[in-house]
Amino acid sequence: MAERIIKGHVGIGPKVTGEALVASDNFSARYDLNRVEGIFSRSTHKLVGQNYVGKVLVLNAAKGGVATAWMLREMAAREMVPIALLLNFANPIMAQGAAFGDVSLIDRFDVDITEAIRTGEKVTVDPESGTVTVYG
Repeated sequence: MAERIIKGHVGIGPKVTGEALVASDNFSARYDLNRVEGIFSRSTHKLVGQNYVGKVLVLNAAKGGVATAWMLREMAAREMVPIALLLNFANPIMAQGAAFGDVSLIDRFDVDITEAIRTGEKVTVDPESGTVTVYG
């Protein structure tokens, strides 16, 4: 099986493997998600109606404020959380939320991550090395 490695900034969280869910949109845990049903609910988001639970979310940039931190933790407590976030640009609040919710996070890739991975591809996220392995 061919694989490729994408390099980003050293991240946080455990090494995980899962299916990618990709869009070039930005991401807010507060405004983009129905956290009870586990789907993207913002009508203008490219992933509207898609289930994010247990997926590796690949999106452009973090948006929103402090609510993300406690929302990701609450989602993790109910097992309604993505297993990883791959963002072109995270902010301190998203990093705090990912750490608080034990969601792996890598950002600042050497390519546009939303163009380098396709929905449905299997990926391994290794925050310690700041790498994503894409299996194809």
